[in-house]
Amino acid sequence: MNTGTIKQLFSQYKTMALLIAIALIWLFFNQATDGGFVTPRNLSNLLRQMSVTGILACGMVLVIIAGEIDLSVGSMLGLLGGVAAVLDVTQHVPLPIDVPLVLLLGLMFGLFNGYLTAYLRIPSFIVGLGGMLAFRGVLLGVTGGMTIAPVSGSMVYLGQGYLPPQLGAVLGAGLFLLAMVLTWRQRVNRMRHALPLTPPWRDAIRVALIGAVLLAFVRTLNHYDGIPVPVLLLLALLGIFSYVTTQTVFGRRIYSVGSNMEATRLSGVNVQAVKMWIFGIMGLMCALAGLVNTARLAAGSPSAGNMGELDAIAACFIGGTSMRGGSGTVYGALIGALVMASLDNGMSMLDVDTYWQMIVKGGILMLAVWVDVSTRSVR
Repeated sequence: MNTGTIKQLFSQYKTMALLIAIALIWLFFNQATDGGFVTPRNLSNLLRQMSVTGILACGMVLVIIAGEIDLSVGSMLGLLGGVAAVLDVTQHVPLPIDVPLVLLLGLMFGLFNGYLTAYLRIPSFIVGLGGMLAFRGVLLGVTGGMTIAPVSGSMVYLGQGYLPPQLGAVLGAGLFLLAMVLTWRQRVNRMRHALPLTPPWRDAIRVALIGAVLLAFVRTLNHYDGIPVPVLLLLALLGIFSYVTTQTVFGRRIYSVGSNMEATRLSGVNVQAVKMWIFGIMGLMCALAGLVNTARLAAGSPSAGNMGELDAIAACFIGGTSMRGGSGTVYGALIGALVMASLDNGMSMLDVDTYWQMIVKGGILMLAVWVDVSTRSVR
């Protein structure tokens, strides 16, 4: 098998390659920790740990698909999480009011970044770099450079709460039924339009695999305290963003803008509005991630979100999003976030020095971009 064939296979089955990579990472760390890595407690902590990066990655993947980049998301996350903590601790704002206010503020910040990029034509790299500095400065001003704590119990639940095991089982069964219905609808739609059909046994195997994964997921987490609330939020976002990117006109326009912006503009699409709203969604995800992060820490920290933008960007690239735009998936970005979280968690359990952790993550990011560039000719 020559190099070109290997590249073609990797390009076509990138998701499978990533899942195999995660399995190997887990196997290595489980051996190195004498079985301490793959335990219900650690896997629960691992998934909760990846939730913040995963939420950011849901927004970042849209930005990168559209051919842009946002370096301000880590600082924006820190600022919005700090605002949430200040409203909760010092102003005693109830959670049902606190959350919408922070989400609205995040949407406004994102739309502002999008306006500067799309309408004033300032390169998104510069807008993000300026926002990284400005938002971090505002955060220091809002918090006075001090940790704001303790936040209320209702907010802590957003980051540290669990779904009761019985509801977790119901959720798993519901997701399995949903997978069956969607698979059946896909076959019916292809039959209606006289499109080629995959063999029934292949669909049956896929549904069975989904069921096995859901069963293992629910049973493992229920053996600890249940499914963490941030993980539930991440699953909901996965469903919403997957639907938006694959089943809506706006989603198709995002890919079109990233693939060929000029042709998209000439076809009558308001490219500037699409880009501005993509950044608006990114701001909304920063607000959501900021709320979850503050809830996880039970405090608003002036250093929150530090280097968060790099983790989110790395997750997207590792998950197969093309650095040139026009290609990528939300589930790929979340798999990339799981890779990053697995490495962080495993190396922390082995007491690996921080500088080595940074070197490893940087090397994996460069490897992911190299794979993207080297498979360019086979797409």
